[in-house]
Amino acid sequence: MLCGSAMVRSILSWAVIAVLVSVAAAAPAVAQDARQNEPGQFDFYVLSLSWSPSFCAAAAERRGARNTGRQCGARPYSFVVHGLWPQYEKGYPEYCQVPAPRLDRDIVSSMLDLMPAPHLIFNEWDRHGTCAGLSPRAYFDTVRKARAVVKIPPEYVDPQQPLNVTPAAVAEAFIKANPQLSLSGIAIGCDKRRLTEVRLCLSKDLKFRACAAVARRNCRRDQLIMPPLRGG
Repeated sequence: MLCGSAMVRSILSWAVIAVLVSVAAAAPAVAQDARQNEPGQFDFYVLSLSWSPSFCAAAAERRGARNTGRQCGARPYSFVVHGLWPQYEKGYPEYCQVPAPRLDRDIVSSMLDLMPAPHLIFNEWDRHGTCAGLSPRAYFDTVRKARAVVKIPPEYVDPQQPLNVTPAAVAEAFIKANPQLSLSGIAIGCDKRRLTEVRLCLSKDLKFRACAAVARRNCRRDQLIMPPLRGG
C-alpha cells in the first residue's frame, strides 16, 4: 500500500501522462502543407510509370480481379503511365475538387495508348488531376508531354524473357538513358518479388528535378523480377 507522499507522486505522474497523451492525440499525425488540396498550388510532379507485366501477373494471382481486361489482354504493354501526381515538398494534395469536373469520353479514348484502362484514367483524374489546376484536356496533354520527356532504357523496351534486376540497376539504367536525371529524383517501386513501377520527379515545366522525400521511398529488396512482355 502506498504512503501519502508516494500516492501523491503516483497521482501526479499519471496526470502528466494523461496530459501528454491528450496533446499527442490532438496533434495531427503528419504536418500538412498550408496549401492542402488547393488546385494548382503544388511544387512539382511525380510521373509514375507502372511495369505492366508485373501488374498483370499480380492481377492473375488474385481471384476475382476486375478491370484488368484491356491492359492485360492480347496486346502487350511495357511501361504504362500510372499517373502524373502533383506534389508538395512534403506530402501531396489529392481529391482537390469533389465532385471532379466530368471527363469527356474522347479524352479518355485519346489516352488509352499511355494509360490502357479507362477506370485508371478516371481514377487518376479524380484523385490527382484535379489538383493540377488545369482543365481535363490540359492536364492529360501534360501527362502526354511528361511521358515524352522520359526515355525508357533499351533493355526494358521489349524483354521477351524474365529479367532479374536490382533497384539500383534499374535506377542506373534510367539515369543512363536520361542524363539529366539523378538518383535524388527517382524511386523504384516493388512488391514482394517484382518490380512494379518507376517514379520520376519533374518540375512544373517538366524538367527532371530532385525530390528527397520521394527518393527515400525506394524499394529496399535486393533482387527483383521483371516479368517479360506477353506476346499478342
